[in-house]
Amino acid sequence: MTDTEARPGLSLPAREIPIPTSVSPEAQAVIAMGRLGPPAPEAYPAPDDVAGWKAFIAKTDEFVQSMIGDPTAGFTGTLAARDLGPCPMYVVTPEGVAADDRRVFFDIHGGAFILGGGDMCRMTAIVSAKAAAAPVWAVDYRMPPDHPFPVPLDDCLLAYRLLLEEREPHEVIVGGTSAGGNLAGALILRIRDEGLPLPAAVIINTGVFDLTGAGDSRQTNAGLDNVLDGGASDGIAIYYGSHDPRDPYVSPLFGDLAGFPPTILLTGTRDLLLSDNVRMHRALRAAGVDAELHVWEAAGHGGFMGMAPEDADRYGELRRFAEAHWAAA
Repeated sequence: MTDTEARPGLSLPAREIPIPTSVSPEAQAVIAMGRLGPPAPEAYPAPDDVAGWKAFIAKTDEFVQSMIGDPTAGFTGTLAARDLGPCPMYVVTPEGVAADDRRVFFDIHGGAFILGGGDMCRMTAIVSAKAAAAPVWAVDYRMPPDHPFPVPLDDCLLAYRLLLEEREPHEVIVGGTSAGGNLAGALILRIRDEGLPLPAAVIINTGVFDLTGAGDSRQTNAGLDNVLDGGASDGIAIYYGSHDPRDPYVSPLFGDLAGFPPTILLTGTRDLLLSDNVRMHRALRAAGVDAELHVWEAAGHGGFMGMAPEDADRYGELRRFAEAHWAAA
């Protein structure tokens, strides 16, 4: 059976899904807000409509920035930009971190492979630095429509090579969110395949690992996830273009994961990408990798937008994992 042929399915009656009482009142309030992601357009631009995609990206980034506010407000750490040549990288050190602290959380931002660059990358770098309580290097990789695969992954590899010139690999943890989680996984495969030393660990927050769109939760959580609505697949398609979406550098789930560093995967029961993380966890375990999977009750893509205590718990797990592997290294 091909992907275009009809597949058997289970028809369910229409029903209302109540707001669960099994989560905090703050989390319930976030769920009650309904959709938090940017409004889906009536139609996405055509794959070759470069101007249309750029307009969509600018409008969506503006909406997301209005939703999350400005994390630089009240930030008392340091923020510096470094020129990698093809793209910049931001170095963020939160207040209280010693000047000689050599740890680095190498952060790869999300955004369906088309969003989150520029000012948004700086902002998410600050959020990651606060969450990790450690210095962050965030690569502002180039993206479609001008720079499809493999350019974003190449930029991440370039930034990692620079990082190895200044840090030992055991001082580095690679992290990514959503599409950034995909790039983090693909980066580990590139690092290994090119014979470079691997980082101490990998932290992936609600990552996407299978760009073919398979996975049970892509269907069962459609309409429940208050951030992702499935429309991101149009942007994802212009990311990999004519490349096979099963290429391991495009969809790390299909790669040889042997030798992967210890990895933690963070997701939620309403995350559209829950299945991607469940399947990636099983694949890592099958490859003999030390891998953890943490699933938060009723959380959608990315959790509760930092507005519920469950998110503090998520950040706590992130820090616990990072500190344990920095210490072990």
